Amino acid sequence: MSPRDAPSLSVVMPVHNALPYLDEAVESIRAQTRSDFEFVIYDDQSTDGSAERLEEWARRDSRIKLFRGKRNLGPAHSSNEVVRLASGSLIARMDADDISLPERLERESKVLEDHPDVGLVGSLCNLIDPQGRTLRGPELWRLTRKSWLSPFPHGSMMFRRELFDAIGGYRAECEYWEDLDFVIRASEQTAILVLPMALYHHRQSYSSTRLASEQRRVEDALDLRYRSMSRVSQRSNYSELEQCGPAEEGRRVHPRIFVSLGSLQLWSGRRPRVLRRFLTRARLGFDVDTFVSAAWVLWASLSPSTLRASINLVSKIRSNSASNSLDLEKPVEWRPQDKGRDGENAAEKQPA
Repeated sequence: MSPRDAPSLSVVMPVHNALPYLDEAVESIRAQTRSDFEFVIYDDQSTDGSAERLEEWARRDSRIKLFRGKRNLGPAHSSNEVVRLASGSLIARMDADDISLPERLERESKVLEDHPDVGLVGSLCNLIDPQGRTLRGPELWRLTRKSWLSPFPHGSMMFRRELFDAIGGYRAECEYWEDLDFVIRASEQTAILVLPMALYHHRQSYSSTRLASEQRRVEDALDLRYRSMSRVSQRSNYSELEQCGPAEEGRRVHPRIFVSLGSLQLWSGRRPRVLRRFLTRARLGFDVDTFVSAAWVLWASLSPSTLRASINLVSKIRSNSASNSLDLEKPVEWRPQDKGRDGENAAEKQPA
């Protein structure tokens, strides 16, 4: 394909053992209202039949360009590889167990076309369970809070290729949180906009994690995330990860890690089983993080259904309140740990 013929938009999807959700993910991209794109898929040494299923899809749709890796690269390296194989100037990320709503690509690409100073756009999402049932709707309140957590899921992102190249793509050193690291570093280079509507279904599937076999490794990785984000909260540069300190043998980890890991089980319909790990590995003290985490872990262990219901209720109340200050037809600018310069609120940061 010559540069003149190259599409301006590439949808990229790394895949590793994505059955039984793979068909829904592929079909959701094929059904987009914007149809002029290439769909680049990189199979990262799947062993569950995903590669063979993708070959069937590639035969049915010429927009699909399938590549099969010779060895397993892991999440960060496979994410870099699939972008490297793409030819578009705009890159839309897709995760292999999620679903993009039909207007996602059209709406996100229009935002980038209308705002040449913006390098990345994402959208809110619906949270769905392994069976595809909606667990929670779009959380508008995430657009108005002060936090380093991005309000949009990884798979909903669309970004400019030049931004990806400028920040060096994903970093393997940030294993298990390479998506958040990517967004934080992107925010240092460009404005980021979020569409305040659900254009994406983000599936909560506990089987998609490697927690069971690599428990300590996951906990240590997420502890590095919390130590790094502490620097972001203090408006310090964390790009050199060694500044955040290496993982020490026997180090206890941030207590909120067990809320994060327990949430994967909670929203996939399981009873979270993190209490024992919380007691043996969490860094406990007389502080808010310890108190909140301990209450969450205990509640999740005793009555996960009432915890889910309570979280949903609080989310709805917060989102109803946030909707009063947002124009739901306009994108909202997001900055990590920052509601805006000089006291601006989220509504004032909405582009015209």
